[in-house]
Amino acid sequence: MLNMNEYSKQNAKFKKMTESPVEKLVCSMAIPTIISMLITSLYNMADTFFMGKINASATGAIGVVFSLMALIQATGFFFGQGSGNYISRMLGKKDMKSASIMASVGFFSAFLVSIIFSLLGLVFLTPLATLLGSTPTILPYAEKYMQIILLGLPFMATSLVLNNQLRLQGDAAFGMIGISGGAIINIILDPIFIFYFHMGIAGAALATILSQFISFTALIVCCQRSSSMTIKFSNFKPSWQLYREIANGGFPSLARQGLASITFVVFNNILGFYGDAAIAAISIVQRVNFLAIASLLGFGQGFQPVCGFNYGAKLYKRVTTAYIFCLKVSTVVLFCWSVLGFVFAPEIIAAFCKGNADVLAIGIKALRLQTLSLPFMGVVIITNMLLQNIGAFIGASILAIARQGLFFLPLIVLLTNALGLLGAQIAQPISDFCSFLVAVPFAWKVLKTLKENCPHKETL
Repeated sequence: MLNMNEYSKQNAKFKKMTESPVEKLVCSMAIPTIISMLITSLYNMADTFFMGKINASATGAIGVVFSLMALIQATGFFFGQGSGNYISRMLGKKDMKSASIMASVGFFSAFLVSIIFSLLGLVFLTPLATLLGSTPTILPYAEKYMQIILLGLPFMATSLVLNNQLRLQGDAAFGMIGISGGAIINIILDPIFIFYFHMGIAGAALATILSQFISFTALIVCCQRSSSMTIKFSNFKPSWQLYREIANGGFPSLARQGLASITFVVFNNILGFYGDAAIAAISIVQRVNFLAIASLLGFGQGFQPVCGFNYGAKLYKRVTTAYIFCLKVSTVVLFCWSVLGFVFAPEIIAAFCKGNADVLAIGIKALRLQTLSLPFMGVVIITNMLLQNIGAFIGASILAIARQGLFFLPLIVLLTNALGLLGAQIAQPISDFCSFLVAVPFAWKVLKTLKENCPHKETL
């Protein structure tokens, strides 16, 4: 039961989420999530940057293990988004008890599942590194890096759960503090462990895991201070109904991140035929491109709690207004990212490779090609988030698997067979544009439904 002070705080939050001007509200929600995503993206790039100072094989190892990191993220987002979307709707209905139970079920379930994944990965370390696309020269680096990463897997996954739950209940600033604090520490520790203590790639992994544990601890503290709920084992009351809600709300994220992991594995194995330079170059491009996507995801994550609260409160006009506003802003920002990436591609790639001409040539072309499809991604990702938050799980799942599953996987195989390395460089931008074509009819249908259900008296 909530005491009077907690009840008053929750009512104030509900009023803010359902009555504040939509555009201003989305921006206030988005600022901490954008900061959090950009800093997270930067610290994901930190290992790649510092490994680039060693050699192409070390850089390639980071790219190989990135597919494992995507699987970890898939687990965290599955439980975090799945429980968080439900929490958001329950808070919109003022059902605090159900929201609190779901928060604990999502957290503890993710922790248990990630422990199992960690143990399996450590037992089958070498076969796993090979499966992920390690060449004989990359394998020793990949094993060293992956072994340490696997030890911290439970803290990485549950940090994502906590971050998603916090932002989807309207406490994005708490999530930003937890995630960003760990990310900054990782960037500081990387050069110390890698170069000062001469630990090489093992130092990069250790810095990552220590920073993730710090993020986990900070997020636990933030959850205790959240005005909505706390994580308690006494609230861990799993049921098929709750897991069904998690599966419905989290499957689009699981599909999106899980397919990203699969595509990275396929991609790395294909790129292995073109040498370590190709794996290293594409790894750099993926990390750089994710910086732009991270800004979009952060902005969309600011939209999600606004969408969830107002949809739960049946304020459909506010949902529509927030969605259209996000589409406009994201498209303009991504166009600017695209221009900068295309123009400064040589300088960007050069910053991540140690004078390797092959890595530079492959990376510049791949980055420029990927920037061409970037402006279309706003419609894809914001629409996917809208569908996910309003409970349109079939549409959200289809759109989630479109980019990496329906299009990228077959394209990477077909285009590399037909065009060689060029096919690998153009597969992602073509996949992105095809995903945009799939997203448009979903967006039109949802907007039409929201308009039909919108009471004429509703105002912003």
